[in-house]
Amino acid sequence: MVTKITSRYFDEKHEECGVLGIYSKTGKDVAPLIYKALIALQHRGQDAAGFAVLYDRNIEARLGIGLVDQIFKPDDLALHGSIGVGHTRYPTIGECRMCDVQPSVFGDIAAAHNGHIANYDDLKKQLEGEGYKYTSTVDSEPIAFLLHRNTSIEAGVRDVMKSAEGSYSDAAILEGKLVVFRDPHAIRPLVWGENKDFICFCSETVALDINGIPYKGEVKGGELIIVDRKGMRRQQLVPEQPKHCMFEYVYFARPDSSMNGKSVYEARRRLGTNLAREAPAKADVVVAVPDTSRIAAESYARALGIPCEEGLIKNRYIGRTFIMPDQEKRMDAVKLKLNPVREVVGGKSVVLVDDSIVRGTTLKEIVALVRGAGAKEVHLRITCPPVRAPCFYGVDMSTYSELIANKKSIEEIGKFLGADSLAYLSIDGLKAALDLPLCTACLNEEYHSDYVRNMAKAVKAREI
Repeated sequence: MVTKITSRYFDEKHEECGVLGIYSKTGKDVAPLIYKALIALQHRGQDAAGFAVLYDRNIEARLGIGLVDQIFKPDDLALHGSIGVGHTRYPTIGECRMCDVQPSVFGDIAAAHNGHIANYDDLKKQLEGEGYKYTSTVDSEPIAFLLHRNTSIEAGVRDVMKSAEGSYSDAAILEGKLVVFRDPHAIRPLVWGENKDFICFCSETVALDINGIPYKGEVKGGELIIVDRKGMRRQQLVPEQPKHCMFEYVYFARPDSSMNGKSVYEARRRLGTNLAREAPAKADVVVAVPDTSRIAAESYARALGIPCEEGLIKNRYIGRTFIMPDQEKRMDAVKLKLNPVREVVGGKSVVLVDDSIVRGTTLKEIVALVRGAGAKEVHLRITCPPVRAPCFYGVDMSTYSELIANKKSIEEIGKFLGADSLAYLSIDGLKAALDLPLCTACLNEEYHSDYVRNMAKAVKAREI
């Protein structure tokens, strides 16, 4: 048997998916708009994509493995239907199989999900005991079952909010209506917009922009929204206790998006400014580790009066890499994706700004790459505080042992990475930059429920 080691074993961070729900007020077909929106949300999941539309009381789905523009053909975009849901997928465990591609369709329900149901196994046992048969491993399937087992939409969504632990920003076709809801902590983003023809809900505003639909606001945590011929009805089912995922602003979201009323671009700019205030460095040049740290690197450099230059060039035609985890081949993989500019870093003291360190393996090779190009010093500055604990809300970090900051001190991490110095932004600096109620559980183990706290304790006990 040949074992594939994917980019999960590098320092890349992933989260579960982009989601979309759209309703035409004028009866227009929504498939073309879904396609464009999924293109805009491609960064949230590159393994699979799908959409489902309702036409004449029938749900028809188009699903595939791969990138959006590779999956869907012109005939798919010609599907009739004025209500639709869509999804781009990144799986946190296992491989992506066709049965796991969303939206999940169950009878007259099509559900698309972004987030992570922490008590998936418990729910699975419970629902199987009631006769529901699972055909996949995705969280949208038990959510569809919970919606199905109730006699009304409101009761079904209340059941989800009562039964499901974790995070969920979901869009579904149910009873011939578009149904949208978000977990009480509003961990994963969900925005909405409207024009004369369409009402659209999506993970980020870029999916509205690409369709020319003005942004109107957010779906609140604990809120249910139903859209049908009578219009759009909003109901607060559970009190909102917002704890937005800080990684959305640090890493996941596109910089041209807004979520929870905040510009991602401005948030990253403030992250860099605060990092410069807390952890200045004497250097000749600041270089961003492409791509998500570029805005923070520019503001860091500006605050300190140091030039910021393109010292690492990313090969945009290299996707996910599959290699064995020895040092030589890790370096080969980094070289496939990044190349240093010797004229920028050679003979200079360089500050490398990155968004975060999770496992540390990729950044170690990047430091070596910059040194190999002639840098006389390499200082690391990180816009996210040390990641010390697993996430049970949708980010692909499920154990303590894989997290370098859980095993090493900051000084030890710096030595491991081969840096002359290493400094992180503080949690207070992060909170000041984002100015939102945040989920920081992966930084300080402040989980939101006893159930998840007990899960974390169990993970830690298994690893001791």
